Order: sequence, then structure tokens, then C-alpha cells
Amino acid sequence: MADGAGPTISTHVLDTELGLPAEGIRVALYRLDVGRAPIRMTQALTDADGRIRDLLERPLAAGDYRLEFDIGREDDAFFRRIAVDLRIADTNRSYHVPLLVAPYSMTTYRGS
Repeated sequence: MADGAGPTISTHVLDTELGLPAEGIRVALYRLDVGRAPIRMTQALTDADGRIRDLLERPLAAGDYRLEFDIGREDDAFFRRIAVDLRIADTNRSYHVPLLVAPYSMTTYRGS
């Protein structure tokens, strides 16, 4: 990492209907493989650019994680919450998981 920090898990949420970053989306990071139920590690709100630059508050460990996006800000929203489960194997790299949302569609991928 250029700034000397360790690996991160980050996200970027874009509202493709409006063509704008999705500001104020609550995103929670869970660990899935350390107990009987998911354990919430942290949560944050997307900034004015729709980004959360780092959801980790501790060193990255290999394992299964969940990013949960609360996107149902409108009462009539079709999608209320989106959960993306991912497996972290290489703890020497950062993971970026963008989310593109529209009223009736969503896309996510492993970014760089």
C-alpha cells in the first residue's frame, strides 16, 4: 500500500438511474465464518462520492465476509437490502467491491 496502511475492504455505490454517486448508504461488514451467526465487524455511510474507503478496523484475515448495503431509502423501493458474500484468501491485497444500483436492477463485481 502506498501510504503504509494494510489491506482494505472498500466499496463504491453508484445510482445508475440518476447517474450519480449514492451518498449516505449504510454499509455493514460482517464476518461469516467465526461463529454460529454473522458477526458485524463495522459499518459506515458512503461519502459524497458514494465511497467507503476502508471498512476494516483491524488487520485483514482470510475467511468469509458479507457486505450488506441498505439501499431502500424510499418507501416504495423494490430493493431494500443487498448482501454480497465474499471469500478473502489473499490477505496481502486490498478488496474493492463496487455496487451499481437502479430501481429494478443491481450489479456488483470485484474491482481494483
